[in-house]
Amino acid sequence: MNAPTNGPEIHVGDVQAAFATTLVDEWVRSGVVHAVVCPGSRSTPLALAIAADPRLVVHVRLDERSAAFTALGIGMATGMPAVIVVTSGTAAAELHPAVVEADLAGVPLLVCTADRPPELHDVGAPQTIDQTNLYGGAVRWFAEPGVPDLPARSTWRSLGARSVAEAVAGGRGPGPVHLNLAFREPLLGDADLGGVPPGRRDGGPWHRVDTGVGGPSAGLLEDLVASGLAPGTRGLIVAGAGCGDPSSVLALADALSWPVVADPRSGLRGHTGHTGHVVVSAADAVLRSTAFVASHRPDLVLSLGDRWASKVVTSFTTSSSSVVVDPFGRWRDPEHAAVRLVRCDPSLLCRGLTEVVADGGHAGVHADDPWLAGWRRAESVAREVIDRELAAGPWSEPALAYRLLQALAPDTHLVVSSSMPVRDVEAFGAPRDDPPRVLANRGANGIDGVVSTALGVSLAAGPTVALVGDLAFLHDVSALVRGGTVASPLIVVVADNGGGGIFSFLPPATALDVPVFERIFGTPQVSDVASVAAGFGWTVEEIDPQSGSSALADALERATARGDGTVIRVGLPDRGTNVDLHARLNAAIVTALDDTVPV
Repeated sequence: MNAPTNGPEIHVGDVQAAFATTLVDEWVRSGVVHAVVCPGSRSTPLALAIAADPRLVVHVRLDERSAAFTALGIGMATGMPAVIVVTSGTAAAELHPAVVEADLAGVPLLVCTADRPPELHDVGAPQTIDQTNLYGGAVRWFAEPGVPDLPARSTWRSLGARSVAEAVAGGRGPGPVHLNLAFREPLLGDADLGGVPPGRRDGGPWHRVDTGVGGPSAGLLEDLVASGLAPGTRGLIVAGAGCGDPSSVLALADALSWPVVADPRSGLRGHTGHTGHVVVSAADAVLRSTAFVASHRPDLVLSLGDRWASKVVTSFTTSSSSVVVDPFGRWRDPEHAAVRLVRCDPSLLCRGLTEVVADGGHAGVHADDPWLAGWRRAESVAREVIDRELAAGPWSEPALAYRLLQALAPDTHLVVSSSMPVRDVEAFGAPRDDPPRVLANRGANGIDGVVSTALGVSLAAGPTVALVGDLAFLHDVSALVRGGTVASPLIVVVADNGGGGIFSFLPPATALDVPVFERIFGTPQVSDVASVAAGFGWTVEEIDPQSGSSALADALERATARGDGTVIRVGLPDRGTNVDLHARLNAAIVTALDDTVPV
């Protein structure tokens, strides 16, 4: 890469091409691997620079909204931002939902919106809107460098390197960065003529940024132990996504003799075989037992990572004194009840507390501890009922979640939709020694973009399965549009119950007349899931409610062998029946608990 010479005259198109090439080179030097590009004219300089760099894996998507969630899925799977490039105007607005999710979920994302030059604003030029700070406070950093020119060449590499650093290690943790990049016609140019400034000789990025999150001080550890985070306290560790290294969490649980209430995204449900660990997966059902709750309310709760989706679990765990840990100091306490919020790396905190407890001579698993034993019995009883009711027999939404978790290969990524799928996986997904990695868009908790997110995960990380409802599937149907083959097999399992299943659990279901409820909340659609998927060229498998319990595993095996994009539609009982089934299953667990667990 050379500075301009005294040769041909340098035009604006050449300078813009050099600017775009410089950004792309800095992104790659900073660790970016994937770019998602949507077709458009104003973004031509950047799109061509991306396409010309063989170090990038380029994904071309038609719909900007779907493309942004695809980029989100890549960031979720890899921990590094994907670049999403769109043209000006409403194309930029289409990215907002994914930007919001990336912000709240802490997923790195590098958003590049092309823009018109200043002289085309406020004069009625087409595809021109105000894109300055378009996403408000949702981004970690916003930059608008203006139309590239030669005097600013010395800042280009800094802009590229900083944009990645802010996305990965901004002050509020990983998240979205927005570069609003104005380009002036002509949009084609020669980067060599424009003069690409040289980068660091060692091949590294222009700026190196420390991405580490601090550990706890000795004083903090001693204070936490003194305030109850110690053996002898009736305590509970609640773990979700981002809870830290599972082995560190379990070592602390062993030292304290505390049970761990672990959701599927925590990575802890694969660690239930150790004789000392008490990892509770069936907490949503267990905590419906009034008798168990009355005798097993903790004195202190240590909250690590994201919250459970279950209101039963969050209501129970936040009704006691709680210490909430977040590495970036995000205020994760919607009940306004936490007694202490700790900004610290959760893995380092767990290790530090374990050492302090051990130094005090109190560490070690107490298998016969009544507090620990009570939780162990409750988990065992609940799991026995769940296994008996869901392993075989007719298909239902709980059975689908249970059987899917059991059937997936260990190297599979499972992306679970919000609303009922994530709750069913959380409540009924059985622990196993080698579980798949479970992911979900739980920042804003929406059902939009789930299939696109799963597509991004599959493009970056390999075989991926998405579990979505029929409405979430139709909401994101543009994710099925593809030019050419899918780089990695994506299997979309659609729980088709003819509408919005979660609303049948909410007050409007009983308070409203059936026609009003169905029209406003249930919203059944006339589109046939299987026909829609086939129309987009995807292979379709169908499982009806009377199919055997192995039907899903068989369909997954066939889809994996084909290696193409597959939609598996699972026909399920109506939504009212689903509510009754959940009630009966939870009641059976509560009855078994009340009959067998000492309280």
